[in-house]
Amino acid sequence: MKHPIELLEHYWNFSEFRPQQEEIIEAVLANEDCIVLLPTGGGKSICFQIPALIKDGICIVVSPLIALMQDQVTNLKEKGIKAMALTSRFTYEDIDRMLDNCIYGNYKFLYLSPERLQQDLVQERIKQMNVNLIAVDEAHCISQWGHDFRPAYRDIKILRTLHPNVNVIGLTASATAKVVEDISTQLDCIAPQIFKTSFQRPNLAYLTLDCDDKYFKTVQILKKYSGSSIIYVRNRKATLEISAYLNNIGITSGYYHGGLSTKEKDTQFERWRANQNQVMVATNAFGMGIDKANVQTVIHHNLPESLESYYQEAGRAGRNNDPAYAVILRSTSDEMDSKNQFINSLPDPSFLKNIYKRLCNYFQISYGEGVNSVHNFNFKLFCSTYNFPSILTYNGLKILDRTSIISMEERFKNTAFLQIIIGNAALFNYIEKHPKQALIIKIILRSHEGVFDHPTEIFTQTIAKKTNLSEEEVIKHLNALSKAEIIQFESSKTDAQITFIEPREDDKTIHRISKIVTQQHDLKKTQLKSVFEYVKNDGICKSQKLLSYFEETNSEQCGICSSCLERSKKSVISESDLKTILTLLKTEPLSSRKLEELSHYSPDKLTTILTNLLEKGLIELTERNTYKLKMS
Repeated sequence: MKHPIELLEHYWNFSEFRPQQEEIIEAVLANEDCIVLLPTGGGKSICFQIPALIKDGICIVVSPLIALMQDQVTNLKEKGIKAMALTSRFTYEDIDRMLDNCIYGNYKFLYLSPERLQQDLVQERIKQMNVNLIAVDEAHCISQWGHDFRPAYRDIKILRTLHPNVNVIGLTASATAKVVEDISTQLDCIAPQIFKTSFQRPNLAYLTLDCDDKYFKTVQILKKYSGSSIIYVRNRKATLEISAYLNNIGITSGYYHGGLSTKEKDTQFERWRANQNQVMVATNAFGMGIDKANVQTVIHHNLPESLESYYQEAGRAGRNNDPAYAVILRSTSDEMDSKNQFINSLPDPSFLKNIYKRLCNYFQISYGEGVNSVHNFNFKLFCSTYNFPSILTYNGLKILDRTSIISMEERFKNTAFLQIIIGNAALFNYIEKHPKQALIIKIILRSHEGVFDHPTEIFTQTIAKKTNLSEEEVIKHLNALSKAEIIQFESSKTDAQITFIEPREDDKTIHRISKIVTQQHDLKKTQLKSVFEYVKNDGICKSQKLLSYFEETNSEQCGICSSCLERSKKSVISESDLKTILTLLKTEPLSSRKLEELSHYSPDKLTTILTNLLEKGLIELTERNTYKLKMS
């Protein structure tokens, strides 16, 4: 049996383990159940991958995100290690074949989602495998008190029934004692060993900065710290707008959100990972599994929904241990905006029931039916059909997805069906006279059998590639052919693909999850309150404040966060500095940008002076994010 350090050197080119990695590996090799809490970028994967490589057999890895699974499988394959992921993109026949390969093909890792694990075929094949370890990644998802609760995770314990003698390891980057206890219970752990390292990131400066112009402040930060960066924003529109703005002023930028196709996501990610783009502007869809060592800054344009998610998102900076910066841009409207986004937009069980009923009606699913049926879904059309508010509806569908009532895969595509309605001779006579459309028709004829006999699904994107036309041009030509009565052609834009996981039962279905929904709503309110406290409290070291949330109370002041820096700067602010700003404000209210221009102070020093004056009650911030003298 090879020693763990040999495998570490051979496959990962590291000569020594990070803190606690070796102890965790030894415990796993001793067949102990383990729960591992390591900070983001702390090397959790190695803790189960190395023991699985040493042991005879295959490791079953349960993971919450397709992107996370694919990233790890790709990394393992690049190392020459046989691994596969069962994602939603495979057919029943594909999965049947792949599972046989796991049994007979010397595979070392099988990655799957908790939802995929519920399939009878999957369970039956896993029962036949020589399983050496069960690994549960992002294990906080198993707990109703975790920040990314997935009820389907609670059914993972079926693996312990299928292989009662195999030990389990649960891994997470953020969990409280309550969540750890819940993980242990849900995984049926036997006297689990708990491994927890400090969540402190000594190279990462947590900064909370006041600003009335977030675009201006962002540019200042990106010019000061010119390394690889991530900007987190609230919605898809903002990713496009900010990315375009940065590109226009010469800062290379891409964007990432849940509505992009897999190819678009991969393209944007690879350009950023290869340092072709300095900045990635993203929603929280740019989440778990994003591993790039040299990220220098992570900027939050809007408040995060919880300190758990903030710790993980901010923690994507500085994984190479170089100095790095996690910045929250703070403005007066943030608190109300966050309440509207995270609290007021949560559907209650009554609205959720209405969405579910309408969804079943929309796809004409009868009571007791619909299980495993797959449907292309136009979200905008659905909302307009039933006069549903879009944000509440989207969040409702996400809840139905997370509670395994439906599976919703977001993807924008053109769905098109085509049938040729004239004979062969007439068709070829037509295309001789219309050469621009001839190539399109010939490609369709080569690629789609039965196109003369019945409406056939075609893929306009594929045709576009083969003809060197844009997809819009292809659709334009097909519409012209339809108008000429050569073909029947129907095309529609879809936002997502929805799969019904269980048969329609209306009230019974929603009643089953209503308690969970209410608990999660209460938890979100508590979590958001903690975010507000963290952002507003400048009197305590930001690192200490964050660590205390994760029940780590013995940490020292970091000395590099905005609160620590502010305390050290106050001692060098003179009365003359204060008088300079007060004099400038005597005439009219001014923005921080204007004050910076007139005073010639650096942005950091100006921020310190303004904070000092605000604390003394000498000035105040207006609704327009300008500063004015406070009237006595």
